[in-house]
Amino acid sequence: MATVKQVRIYPANRQQMETAIASAKDPELKKAYTEMLEGCLEHPDQWDWYAMWIIENEDGIHIGDLCFKGYEYGKNPEIGYGINDEFQGRGYATEATKLALEWAFSQSGVMAVEAETDPDNIASQKVLEKCGFNATGTIGEEGPRFIVYKEMDENMQPKYEETVWWLLQKDL
Repeated sequence: MATVKQVRIYPANRQQMETAIASAKDPELKKAYTEMLEGCLEHPDQWDWYAMWIIENEDGIHIGDLCFKGYEYGKNPEIGYGINDEFQGRGYATEATKLALEWAFSQSGVMAVEAETDPDNIASQKVLEKCGFNATGTIGEEGPRFIVYKEMDENMQPKYEETVWWLLQKDL
């Protein structure tokens, strides 16, 4: 019997991002959240590409976040994600990443998404593999780089049309 968990992802608004910055105890995480907010403010028309995306579980609990680290047309966006320790190992990162990829591939010009992970973070590498990523054979700042390409049907049309928007968006 297969079970499907429900996760909801959505881009944080300014207040949510400011709260995340203020409450972050890890200096690297605080710096990353600050850079995300700065990117959002510098590129308000591309807010979703720069924002921290909130990941909630089926009970509406904020269990982690992800981001795309910006987007420049014609280049592959990069995704990053993290699940709070007490919720790891339950498939939430895989589900959230799949939803984020559906959203990214529904955006104009996006044909591939990249990621990188610490070489010792086997769990994160498994998430990437489950989401269709393949190692590129190159090493980035954080470790090995991965890439996944937009899936096309037999007519060379993107498979990602309308996604499950009720999971991606939240009334704020």
